[in-house]
Amino acid sequence: MTFTDEFVTRSIETLNALDQSQIEAVVDRLVEVRERQGRLFLCGSGGGAGHASHATCDFRKLCNIESYAPYDNVSELTARVNDEGWDTTLVNWLKVSRIDKNDGVLIFSVGGGSEAKNISMNLVNAVNFAKSKGATVVGIVGKDGGHTAKKADACVVIPPVQGDLVTPLAEGFQAVIWHLLVSHPKLQINTAKWESVNEPGSVAVK
Repeated sequence: MTFTDEFVTRSIETLNALDQSQIEAVVDRLVEVRERQGRLFLCGSGGGAGHASHATCDFRKLCNIESYAPYDNVSELTARVNDEGWDTTLVNWLKVSRIDKNDGVLIFSVGGGSEAKNISMNLVNAVNFAKSKGATVVGIVGKDGGHTAKKADACVVIPPVQGDLVTPLAEGFQAVIWHLLVSHPKLQINTAKWESVNEPGSVAVK
């Protein structure tokens, strides 16, 4: 078996092992945030930060949810890291945004953060702070989900079907799942461009 064969096989196994009820639970929590006219703050580190930036666009454009990716502003991020430390970067951003019970936080993380292991404490602290303000917390995480899965109101845990592929499969399926979310009929309000131009009677894009 080539590595490509193995990766595709593990991807199929991961997809088949997903708990679809977890996805539906996240959908319902996000619908509630929009119905409350709350804001959605999307948080992650590394690949998760990249996902947060892209997903913010999709939730705003397709779902009409006012959404923000705190780490998109590199000037503020680096100022906070330099002056206040990494672990409080998200908490202090959320404080300035006056996060409250109407709002939501979506976490993208492979491990979900761990207080005991002192891993991804920026996310751990963000989850704790959001919960203390009564905000809704949801996540799309890998492995056992760590702190995020334990504290979130709803969380999709991507099952680890292969130990040495945890990170690429978790981050890959985070993108698949958030695209599922913004395409879900309960959430999507505006049709994506290429779906709209392929509808019968639509005007072709030149």
